[in-house]
Amino acid sequence: MPRRPDLKTAADAALTYRYDGTFEGFLCCVFESYTAHELPAAIVGPEAAELPLFGVKDITTDEEHADRVARSIPARISRTADDLLRHAFLTCLPKKEMVMLRFLRQGYRYGARFLSFAGNEEVWRLTEAVKQLLHEAHLLKGFIRFSDQGGVLTTTIGPKNFVLPFLAPHFTSRFPEERILIYDEKHHAALVYRPYESAVIPMDDFRAAPPDEEERKFRALWRAFYDAVEIRPRHNEKCRMTLLPKRYWRYMTEFTKDAPPEMARIGTGA
Repeated sequence: MPRRPDLKTAADAALTYRYDGTFEGFLCCVFESYTAHELPAAIVGPEAAELPLFGVKDITTDEEHADRVARSIPARISRTADDLLRHAFLTCLPKKEMVMLRFLRQGYRYGARFLSFAGNEEVWRLTEAVKQLLHEAHLLKGFIRFSDQGGVLTTTIGPKNFVLPFLAPHFTSRFPEERILIYDEKHHAALVYRPYESAVIPMDDFRAAPPDEEERKFRALWRAFYDAVEIRPRHNEKCRMTLLPKRYWRYMTEFTKDAPPEMARIGTGA
């Protein structure tokens, strides 16, 4: 990778890179920016709803180009920068690709020391985004509720960030002999696991079968436990929504109502 390319400034001010949405594709955008000596105004994925009429450059994912950039990051900057960048790609940070590109340009110029530059906007934004990613993954380790679907533990989640790679080690180590499917309906992907084999794969849609009688009874018992452990005189709705954000409720057994009539009384304390 060249160290300090001369950038075009006028004609490329409105240039938009469009790539395939993969991390390797992003690395090819970095390669193109350096070899073409240009800094795009935006980098968008295939799902971009609006594009300018002119100035769109499609970046083809090339394994060799991606590998060259990937090897240059720990070598020219640091392992820490490489880890931060790979984690940042999984976040929901708006226009993250441009922040990451500017981050890399500074890293190539100054080396590892730029990570400690006070007030560096790109380092701060990526670091904060990764903190939110890891925090959301941590929350979901406690908020996920599985249902037994024909011997497979299934659940659906809708996280802001792409957290499946961080959930995999937690649940596969806790349930090594089970079969698991965690579907991320926002990112259209799933973590699938069978004993000692796991993968995160694209999945356009997933609809769990209606719970059978036994599953509904277990859900009602879980609601009964949830209600029983609460100290009602100390109920604090604001505190509950702080510790358990409301956007997770629709995925949690405690807040769904599908118990059979004979079990419903258990969950309500009737």
